[in-house]
Amino acid sequence: MAAVATKTPFHVLAVDDSLPDRKLIERLLKTSSFQVTTVDSGSKALQFLGIHDAAVNLIITDYCMPGMTGYDLLKKIKESSSLRDIPVVIMSSENIPSRINRCLEEGADEFFLKPVRLSDMSKLKPHILKSRCKEHYHQEQHHQSDRNSDERGNPANSSSSDSINTRKRKAADNEEILPQANRSRHSWKQTD
Repeated sequence: MAAVATKTPFHVLAVDDSLPDRKLIERLLKTSSFQVTTVDSGSKALQFLGIHDAAVNLIITDYCMPGMTGYDLLKKIKESSSLRDIPVVIMSSENIPSRINRCLEEGADEFFLKPVRLSDMSKLKPHILKSRCKEHYHQEQHHQSDRNSDERGNPANSSSSDSINTRKRKAADNEEILPQANRSRHSWKQTD
């Protein structure tokens, strides 16, 4: 029996106060094979992220919302050490260059003009993949530091690996110090 690899879909948190816009973005995301959670405000988005401990791969939010705007939500996400690596996409029906630039400068990964189209969904995966690479890199760094601290805590591991590394360095240093004439060469000697 062959094992079938199941791929976990990317999880997107969609934030929009407009029900028709929320339904549209949800349908587009699901059509593009994303898992989707929708909320109607920035504060509910932060609440969801806090409860689910950043279990989303991307946040897409409307810019203009009552209470907390999409820009305010973006700033709060980028200020949070646990959330800052989640890509954020801002959407707006108003094409205002200063607003777009301000969002991008604050850390938004993309800015979509509404109405959002299916073709826009293909622009999301590179941001998610980039964040997954960062996440993997941070996990590797964390595991490496754990291994390093384990080796420092275990003298048997560190002394044997340190002595091997020291011997390798000494051998390399000695090889570099030897004059050219003393280095062994592989050549054919012709005898008559």
